[in-house]
Amino acid sequence: MSAAKKKYELYYWPSIQGRGEFVRLALEEGAAPYVDVARLPESEGGGYAAIQRVLAGPRGALRPFAPPVLRDGRVYVAQTANILAYLGPRLGLVGEDEKSRVEASTLMLTVADFVNEVHDTHHPVGTNLYYEDQKKEAKRRAESFLGARMPKFLRYFESVLTANKKGRGRFLLGGRLTYVDLAMFQTLCGLEYAFPKGWKRFSKKVPGLVALREAVAERPRIRAYLASPRRIPFNEDGIFRRYPELDA
Repeated sequence: MSAAKKKYELYYWPSIQGRGEFVRLALEEGAAPYVDVARLPESEGGGYAAIQRVLAGPRGALRPFAPPVLRDGRVYVAQTANILAYLGPRLGLVGEDEKSRVEASTLMLTVADFVNEVHDTHHPVGTNLYYEDQKKEAKRRAESFLGARMPKFLRYFESVLTANKKGRGRFLLGGRLTYVDLAMFQTLCGLEYAFPKGWKRFSKKVPGLVALREAVAERPRIRAYLASPRRIPFNEDGIFRRYPELDA
């Protein structure tokens, strides 16, 4: 069966974008039919119960630690970067040669590191605590993130974009869009939501990334997805959370 006719199953929390959004964007851009399983009613096999079932360990498959989990027939894939590395060649979102795939995976894992640091601005002590229980530590962590860590990551990706002669500064890797570009789009959208002041100040220093984000948003399938109810709005339960006191 061709990739275009496969029906993938995505298992992720139904009320947030979170890490599952990176997978959704790839599926949408790749025009891959899929079911966002946990967003279905429980009567149809959805809801949180669906996530618990897949985390319990599908028969004959390695038990995943946490969502997102992608099911492709009998194959179950966990971890965001790993899922994208699996989907990339199947959806035409990565080069066909090994070098391109390894480089895409390298960049995606770096994006994942970046996203983890974004999350830790509002939960620097522990995820088992509420934000209100660690506000003092969060403010200090956010100051460090906006002053040092965000600039370091974004300058790195800007330099990768500039150095990609084959993509002429339009893509992070190779001469056409890859899942890494989609992941960067999502990350930049999240930064603007969580830190509108900090992003506005620093975005002027990464014009290539800004242009990349705008170009991805205008791709027909992505534009249609963003305007649809399938795109869950940013909120204060996901990775990118807007707490004005952290956007110093």
